[in-house]
Amino acid sequence: MKHSTLQAHLRKVVLIALLFTFYFSGLHAYSQENEELEDKTISPFFYVECTDSTIDALPLKSTKVKVNISGIIADATIMQRYVNSGTKTLEATYVFPLSTKAAVYYLKMYIGDRIITAVVKEKEQAQQEYEEAIAQGRTATLLEQQRPNVVQMKVGNILPADTIEIEIKYTELITPVDGIYEFVYPTVVGPRYFSQAHSDPNDSSWVEIPYTHEGENPLSTFHIQVLVNGGMPIAGILCPSHDSIDINFLNESQAKCQLTEGDSLSGNKDFILDYILSGDEHKTGILLYEGEDENFFLSMIQPPQNTQTDQIPPREYVFILDISGSMSGFPMETSKSLITSILQGLNVFDKFNILCFAGGSAFLFDESKEANAENIAAANEFIASISAGGGTELLPALQKALAYPTDHSYSRTFVIATDGYVTVENQAFDLIRNNLNKANFFAFGIGSAVNRFIIEGIAHVGMGEPFVVTKPEEAQNKAALFRKYIEAPVLTNISSSFTGFETYDVEPLSIPDVFAERPVIVFGKWNAPKAGQLQVDGISGYNNFSKTLNLDDYSSSDQNIALRYLWARYRIQLLDDYGQGSANNPNKDQIVALGLKYNLLTQYTSFIAIDSMIRNENGELTTVTVPNPMPNGVSDAAVGNWITTDITDCLEYQPTESRISYLYPNPFIDNTTLIVSLLPSDFDKEKHLEIFDETGRFITRIDISSLNRRTNKITLPNAQQLHKGIYIITLRINGAKVSTSKFIKV
Repeated sequence: MKHSTLQAHLRKVVLIALLFTFYFSGLHAYSQENEELEDKTISPFFYVECTDSTIDALPLKSTKVKVNISGIIADATIMQRYVNSGTKTLEATYVFPLSTKAAVYYLKMYIGDRIITAVVKEKEQAQQEYEEAIAQGRTATLLEQQRPNVVQMKVGNILPADTIEIEIKYTELITPVDGIYEFVYPTVVGPRYFSQAHSDPNDSSWVEIPYTHEGENPLSTFHIQVLVNGGMPIAGILCPSHDSIDINFLNESQAKCQLTEGDSLSGNKDFILDYILSGDEHKTGILLYEGEDENFFLSMIQPPQNTQTDQIPPREYVFILDISGSMSGFPMETSKSLITSILQGLNVFDKFNILCFAGGSAFLFDESKEANAENIAAANEFIASISAGGGTELLPALQKALAYPTDHSYSRTFVIATDGYVTVENQAFDLIRNNLNKANFFAFGIGSAVNRFIIEGIAHVGMGEPFVVTKPEEAQNKAALFRKYIEAPVLTNISSSFTGFETYDVEPLSIPDVFAERPVIVFGKWNAPKAGQLQVDGISGYNNFSKTLNLDDYSSSDQNIALRYLWARYRIQLLDDYGQGSANNPNKDQIVALGLKYNLLTQYTSFIAIDSMIRNENGELTTVTVPNPMPNGVSDAAVGNWITTDITDCLEYQPTESRISYLYPNPFIDNTTLIVSLLPSDFDKEKHLEIFDETGRFITRIDISSLNRRTNKITLPNAQQLHKGIYIITLRINGAKVSTSKFIKV
C-alpha cells in the first residue's frame, strides 16, 4: 500500500472509529413493559451536596491504615471512622477497594467503650440478620465482597453525635518481580461502566454510587503507615505514587514509611511502596506453620535470570486499546505512549494491528501489517489522532479480536491496554479461557487507580503477564519489560514434586510458565514429621532447571500463622476469582466451606457485627451513600457521557432499537443536549419525553412526534429552570415506555 493510499485508509479508519464510538457510547436502558421508574440506566453519578442540615451526608471522616511487612507477608489493619454530625439517624453505605490478593480475616466495631467482634456467615444469612437488627434499632455493620478487590460496608443506626469505628484486618503475600518487592494499597473504586447487554444486574448496588468531580479533593482523610521488616538489609525503598512521604530507617533491615500530614487528602490513587532487599534468601525458601489440626507450608523458588534466545519466532501483536470516556486525558496519553513504545521495539519480521474500542470497536488495518517503518509510522499517526469518549464495551471487542483471522505461521499475542472500569470481569475471563488455543494475553492497567482484578485476571487466564502503568514516564520501561518477557520466558514446563514430605491440598496443581523473574510459589498442607525434600523442575531457555529444598533446613514458626489464611485465599482465588459468575459457580459450596472454616470474606460469606443494645427506638433511618473521589487523573467523562466531536450530521446511523442514546454534557449547568435514536418504523408514531425527579415526581412532558431521523439531536427545553439534582428522562412511543436515562443538574 502506498503512503498516500495508506493515509486515505487511515482517515477512513479514524472516522469509522469515531462513528462507532459515538453511536455505541451511550448507556443503554432497559426496554421492558414494566412501567416502574426503577427500570432505568445503571451507572455511577456525580455527588450533589446535601442541603438538608439535619442529615450528615458525609459520615465517613477518615481512613487510617497500618501495615506490617515481615519478610514476604504483609498484615494490614484498616480503621474507618464514622461520625454523625446531623440530627437524623443514619445508615452509611461505603464501597471501597482492597488488594486482589487480600485475605480479610477480622472485623470489629467500636461504639464508644463497647466492642463488637464480627462473625463470618453465609452471605444471605448475614444480610437477613443485618436487616433484622436494623429494624430492631440495633447498631450493626455488614461487610460484603462485590469483587475480589471491591467490598461494600454498611453501618446502620448511627445515632446523632455517634462516633463508630470499624477495624478490618487482612493479610497478603508479597512476591518480588525482577528483584523488586511491591506493596499496593488501593484507595478508590474507579467508576464502572455497566453494559446492559453483558453486565449482571445484581451489580447495580455498588455501581450506582456517587463520585466527586475530577480535580476535587476526597471528602474524607486518608493516612497510611507501613513498617517494612526485611529480615536482611534494605538496599532501597521508594514510593512512586506519592511525593509527600516520610521514610525513616530504624536500622539497616527496618524502615517506617508514612504519608505526611499535608498529604491526607490523597486517597484518590493507589498507594504504592517498592523496596529492594540485599541478598536472595527471601526469594527461595520454605515457610512452615503447625496449627492445632492442620499444618501449612509455602515454598518460593527463584528461577534463573531471564535468558535471551538466539531464535525468536515471528509474532503477530494485536493491540486492544480502550478509548472510552474514563480514559480521557492522562490515561489516554499514557496508553498512547505505551503502545508507541512497544511498536518501536517490534522486529521487522513481526506483524501487528490495533483494535480500538469504546461503545463500539474498529481495527486500524483490514489485516495485520508487517512491522516496517512505513506501517509503524502510519500506526503512530493513527494513535496520535485518537480521542477518548463513550462506554466500555469490552466483551464485544474481545470477541472481535478472537474472531480475527489467524496466520498460523505467526505466534499471536494480544496486548490489552485499559483502566479496567467494567463489570464484566468473569465473562471476559471465560471468553479468554475458552480461546486459549488462539493466543496468549498480556494486560496493561493504565492509570492511578486501575481495576487490578481484571488486569491480573486477563493475564492469569490468558497465560501472560500483568502490568500497571501509573504515569506516562513509566510507559517506556514497561514496554521494554514486555519485550523482554515475551521474547524469552524465564521458566517453562514447570513441575513440583515431594520426596519424604507428606503433603496434601497442594496448590497450584499445574504451574504456568513464568515470564517475569518472579518466584515459583507452591502452597499446601503437610503431616508430621517435617522431613524430606521439595523439588521444582523446568526449562530455562535451552537448559534444564532444577532446584531442591531440604525440609531439615527450615523451622516451623507461630509467626507464620498467616499461612492458613493465605492458603485458603489462594484456593478461593483458583475456585472463584477467575471462574464463573455467582449465579452458576459450581464451586460455591467449597468456597462457602472455606470462608466459614478459615473466617474469610468471600463472594458467598460476609462479616456481620450486631450490637446487643436497642439504640434507635423510633426506627427512623436515613440512608446515605459515601461518595468516592474521582481517581487522580481520570476525567469527568468516566461518569458523564461527554461528546468531543459533533458528527451527528455526517452519517445516518443504523440503530437496532429506538432509545435515548445519551445526553451531553451530563452533568450540566445551563443546558444539555439529548441524542435520540429511532427506528424508521417509529418515525410516524406519537413520541414523548417525560421527566421525573429522583423521587419519581413528574416534572414535565415534551412532544417529539415530529422527529423522523435515525439520529436526532435535541436541546432540552427550559433546562436552566430545573433545580439542582438528579433527574430521570423517559422515551415513550405510542404511550409505551421504551427507554430511560439519567441526567444531573449542578
